Amino acid sequence: MTWVLNCIYACLLSVLLPVILWRNIRHGRYRKGWREKLLGDLPISSDDKPVVWFHAVSVGEVVQLQKLVHAFRIETGDAFQIVITSSTDTGYELAASRFTDCSVSWFPLDFSWAVSNALRRVKPAMVVLVELELWPNFLRECSQAGVRTALVNARMSERSFRGYSRVKSVMAPLFRKFSVVAAQTEEYAGRLRSLGAAAAATQATGSIKFDGVTTNRRNAATTEFRKLFGIEDGDVVLMAGSTQHPEEQLALNAWKELRAEHVNLRLILVPRHRERFDDVAAMVHAAECRLIRRSECTDDSVVPRDSVILLDTIGELSACWGLADIAFVGGSFGPRGGQNMLEPAAYGAAVVFGPNTWNFKDIVEQLHNTNAATQLETPDQFLPTVKKLLSDSDSRALLGENACSLVVAQQGALNKTTQLLSDAVSGFSSAATARDAA
Repeated sequence: MTWVLNCIYACLLSVLLPVILWRNIRHGRYRKGWREKLLGDLPISSDDKPVVWFHAVSVGEVVQLQKLVHAFRIETGDAFQIVITSSTDTGYELAASRFTDCSVSWFPLDFSWAVSNALRRVKPAMVVLVELELWPNFLRECSQAGVRTALVNARMSERSFRGYSRVKSVMAPLFRKFSVVAAQTEEYAGRLRSLGAAAAATQATGSIKFDGVTTNRRNAATTEFRKLFGIEDGDVVLMAGSTQHPEEQLALNAWKELRAEHVNLRLILVPRHRERFDDVAAMVHAAECRLIRRSECTDDSVVPRDSVILLDTIGELSACWGLADIAFVGGSFGPRGGQNMLEPAAYGAAVVFGPNTWNFKDIVEQLHNTNAATQLETPDQFLPTVKKLLSDSDSRALLGENACSLVVAQQGALNKTTQLLSDAVSGFSSAATARDAA
C-alpha cells in the first residue's frame, strides 16, 4: 500500500508540475522548502528534551496553533522542545515570524521516504495535527515508530463524511492511529468515531477558534492601524477581508455609490491570496479611485479619506478586523466555502457573508441562531445590505453586540484541548524531568 501511494503521489505531482512552475515564475510561490518536502530534511533534534511536533497547513491554522502552543507551554512548563511545520509559503512565513523561539520548518510530502526521514531527524514524542490532516504514509510511519499522534480542533463536514464513508475500510485504520482526537462539536466527534476513531480517544472539546480571539477594539495593533490609516472616531469602516474575485469589486462598487450619502464611509480591501494584491490594486485604479497600499504606508503617510486602503501584507488581518464596522467575510461567493468570521464577530462588527460557507457550517449556524450576522444569497444583495446597515446604526450595533457575546460565551475549548495533549505526553515529561534530576 505504501508504494502504491508513492506512485499515486508521484503521478499527481507530475500532473501539477506545470501549475507549480507557472506560479513559481508568475507569483514567486513554491520556491522554498523542497528538500524538506521531498526528502524530509527537517532540522535534526539536538535538544535532550522530548519533542512535540505541531503542524498547521496554512495561515488560518498557524493562527490557531499560536494559541495552542502558548497554552501547552504554560501547562507543561519547559519540558518539551517544540517543532512547528506548515505546508504553504504564507503559512511558513507567518509561523517563522510568530514562533521565533521554536524550530520552524516545512511538512514533508506524504512520500514514504520523506516522512520516515523527517521522523528520524525530528524524533518527536507526539505529532499534533490541526483540523483534519490525514496523510496515510505519515500516520503509518508514526505508528510504526511509536510516535503518538493527535488531531485537534477536528471537524468533519457532512460532505467529507459521505466521501470517507465510501472508503471506510481504508480510512478506519488511519483514524484508529490517533491517540487524541479533539473535535469541535459532538456531531463531528460522532462522525469521526463512526469512521474508526477510538471512542476513548475522541472527545468534543469545542473550537479553539473561539479562544484567544481579541474583543478589544482598542488593542495596540488595531490602534496603530487606526492612526496609520487616518481613521477617525466618526468614520464608518466597510472592510472586505479574505476576499476572492469578484468580491473586492462588490465592495468597491458599494463604497463608490454610498459615499455620496455617507461621506464618512471608509473602505479596506484584504484579498485572501497575496498573488492577487496587484490585480486588486489595478482594479481600484481602473475605477479611478485613490489607492493606499499598506506595504507603502509609513508613520508619516497621509491617507486621504476618499482613498481605498489595500492591506497587502500577511499576518495583519486579525488586528485590522478591529477597524471594521461592517465586515464582509470573503470566500463566500465562490467555491471555497467561506473564511473564518470569528475575528470580526469578536470585535463586534456587523458581519456579512455570502451563501457558500460550508467550511464554517457550525459557526454560521450559531451566528444565525443569535441574530449575529447577515447572510447574502446573491451578489446583488451586497449594496442594499450595506446601505441598510449604514442607515440603521441601531441594527448594526445590535448585530455586533450579539456576535461579540456569542464568541465570549463559546470560549473554553483551548483549556480542554491543552489538557488532553498534556495528559498524552505526561510520561515523556516525567522521564525528561527524572533524567535532568539525575
